[in-house]
Amino acid sequence: MVRAEITVNGHVAPIAPAAAHTTVLDFLRERGLTGTKEGCAEGECGACSVLVARPGVVKPTDWVAVNACLVPVAALDGQEVVTAEGLAATDESGAATVLHPVQEEMAVRGGSQCGYCTPGFICSMAAEYYRPDRCARPEDDSAESADAEHGPNGFDLHSLSGNLCRCTGYRPIRDAAFAVGMPAGTDPLAQRREQPAPVPVATEYTQDDRVFLRRRTLAETLQVLRDQPDVVVVAGSTDWGVEVNIKSRRANCVIAVDRLPELRELHVDADYVEIGAALTLTEIERYLDGEVPLLAQLFPQFASRLIRNGATLGGNLGTGSPIGDSPPALLALEASVVLADTTGERVVPLADYFTGYRQTVRRQGELIRAVRIPRPLSPVVAFHKIAKRRFDDISSVAVAFALDVEGGIVRKARIGLGGVAATPVRAVRTEAALEGQDWTEETVRSVATVLSAEGTPMDDHRASAGYRSAMLGQSLLKLYAQTTEAVKP
Repeated sequence: MVRAEITVNGHVAPIAPAAAHTTVLDFLRERGLTGTKEGCAEGECGACSVLVARPGVVKPTDWVAVNACLVPVAALDGQEVVTAEGLAATDESGAATVLHPVQEEMAVRGGSQCGYCTPGFICSMAAEYYRPDRCARPEDDSAESADAEHGPNGFDLHSLSGNLCRCTGYRPIRDAAFAVGMPAGTDPLAQRREQPAPVPVATEYTQDDRVFLRRRTLAETLQVLRDQPDVVVVAGSTDWGVEVNIKSRRANCVIAVDRLPELRELHVDADYVEIGAALTLTEIERYLDGEVPLLAQLFPQFASRLIRNGATLGGNLGTGSPIGDSPPALLALEASVVLADTTGERVVPLADYFTGYRQTVRRQGELIRAVRIPRPLSPVVAFHKIAKRRFDDISSVAVAFALDVEGGIVRKARIGLGGVAATPVRAVRTEAALEGQDWTEETVRSVATVLSAEGTPMDDHRASAGYRSAMLGQSLLKLYAQTTEAVKP
């Protein structure tokens, strides 16, 4: 087996002797790249952000910002990473000679105070700086088309939603983001986008009797799942990485599926949309480009850009969590999961997939290959997420709606709920109460009481059971207020 290695700031470094569970963050810091920091160890603060070369949506390669505290370094075997130290131009000794444009703007606009979070902000900002489809608004563009979250240079502030600053304040950071220009033609990282991203390599990294695996094909991966029942499957590691850091979880064998070609396909045809289980949420969002409106509403509310750059639908469904954000939306879309093992595939409606708290019908040796959404799609959709923060937070309640309203009558209703039961659930009683009824305020107020009683909400540190029930009913009233004009006969 070829030795495992990673390219960091243009220099190849062996991964050994790092433990199989060692994160990219710890690997970098042990090699003196201490700009990358640990703030929360669970992907919420962004102090650990680094750039990774990934297959691009618009160009052959995208520079993608990820949480280095969550990703096992062995998962980046054969890959390229750039840290905050690698952005500036350097001399032969490695000393910085010319700041990167993002670093320069952060410096001159006072975007850094204590500096702890600054390298992470710099990397997330650099990923947006190099986004190939970022473009400045025309100078004669009307003020009405501008908003507080998108700069005149096309910079999307949501790219920084996973980075926290506790002392500077966000105004100068926003000013720096909105001041950066476009990459120069001679910029080496901009030029790198024109070349293919590193291909995934087969990995069998062993250290201290623990193994990190990556197979080339789905068939080889399924063979491992069949032969090793205790193997832990990871994609973006946005869930498993937290277990490793916060709970000191260790696994004898971990296998990565995030780069399997069979899990990274996306098909849109007349009958359904099929989304590969290992496509990241960012990739899905950009490939679909609004093709599934309910998912388009979901994605900006799902954690942060840093998390969405690694998280996958397969991972979100694979954990079986009752508070994952994607299951309510997928339930409302009547999605199914395609499960694969060494004997073949089966398709399971998502409504039948969850069987208990973090339990599913997935058998030993099975892997989620894809999520399948039937078409045509219902035209009246909404995703309501109730949480303590607007972004980058866990839902107290999540409600997804998909309705067909024709001639002022609800012909079909599908409603997915999260955070109100041991599993994500369909609000079947509310659906039945709505279907065949006039889409009027009187109907909605009556049916809202039915929705309030769906599920078995509980009291916890995020919300009380009474609050959760109240939010369920309120969500239907909000949907009616938002969509009345759109569905008038």
